[in-house]
Amino acid sequence: MAGVVILGAGHAGTQAAASLREAGFTGPVTLVSDEADLPYHKPPLSKSFMKQADAPLQPLRGAATYAQKDITLRLGVAVTAIDRPARCLHFADGSRLNYDRLILATGTAARRLTAPGADLGGVFYLRSAQDARAMRAALPDAGRVVVIGGGFIGLEAAAMLAARGIAVTVIEMATQVLGRAVSGAVASAVAADLVANGVTLRCGAGIDHLSGAGQVGAVHLTDGTRLPADIVVVGIGAMPEVALAQAAGLACDNGVVTDATLATSDPAIFAIGDCAAYPQAQLGRMARLESVQNATDQARALAQTLTGNPVVYDALPWFWSDIGALKLQIAGLSHDADDAIVVHRADGSLQSVWRLAQGRLVAVETLDSPGEHMLARRLIAEGLTPARDVMASGDMAALKAAYASARALPA
Repeated sequence: MAGVVILGAGHAGTQAAASLREAGFTGPVTLVSDEADLPYHKPPLSKSFMKQADAPLQPLRGAATYAQKDITLRLGVAVTAIDRPARCLHFADGSRLNYDRLILATGTAARRLTAPGADLGGVFYLRSAQDARAMRAALPDAGRVVVIGGGFIGLEAAAMLAARGIAVTVIEMATQVLGRAVSGAVASAVAADLVANGVTLRCGAGIDHLSGAGQVGAVHLTDGTRLPADIVVVGIGAMPEVALAQAAGLACDNGVVTDATLATSDPAIFAIGDCAAYPQAQLGRMARLESVQNATDQARALAQTLTGNPVVYDALPWFWSDIGALKLQIAGLSHDADDAIVVHRADGSLQSVWRLAQGRLVAVETLDSPGEHMLARRLIAEGLTPARDVMASGDMAALKAAYASARALPA
């Protein structure tokens, strides 16, 4: 019996291995990764991992856990092909590994900067431990950093660098940071906090080229501005890792295409996490989500399916980002939102934004309001929309009362 082979040892793949055992699967489970490190948490790479030179990676599971659960780790060797007819993987070292079921948890790769000079030394991406180690080693000699991209990774890195006393400038092509991921009110609040903590933001700015003699020395904007830089951090989005799936003839469209049970166009192969495009229940259409929650919840659901308890994946998505001292949390998906209720605290600071689509609550964005976030997740998951004045109050007691009252009503 070849058992289940999981390609990718990030949050999705590692959770899938553990969940298979928890669901009672007794056959072989092999977790495969081209990274040599024990599977680790990715979010800290742009934050706590950078704060001190000797900060260790945060493992997803202790090393002993894999042995205790009889999970075989095959780390540090790249897979070169998926042989579907033979049901096996081919590795760069010439070896092969058979599978009965294959789970693709290959995640994403950083979108590369294409401007002239992007290949200079001192230009960093933050997708892997190797990336983070290289950047961390360069920080002691870096007094000026330019971050290209005002998304979550770029802003998390910028806040961390500013806290270390480094002069940081963030370049964002759009007119606001965080793109379409959040409302304008939240984007403005995050931007104001970053500026207050020493980060320079330049929105609506394009990159013309990077210059330097082998090592980056400056970033040149399309308006002619020259920004000196000892290092450059690029965070301009991610692309799903689908090359192996495409070469194997699996259906791909902004990710490896799956059905609602996370099965691909090959019934022996499944896809989960950031690389999977699946029928998203809340949106009612295909989507690909990049979040730890989605990755781990899909892994748990698939483990049930593979052990004889088929599960349609319909978990409510939620997200978080620690940007400096701010904790941004998002419940639900705001893709179709056409209305927003903005809530401020008594001191004027932004507390939350409640997003609606045709009068129905679809997402809630909160800043440093974890209780409100947790309640919002329950409301959205259960299809409940409180009265506008209750949502606008920001009062947890009123919100909890509205939730309890709505749940008590007959269906």
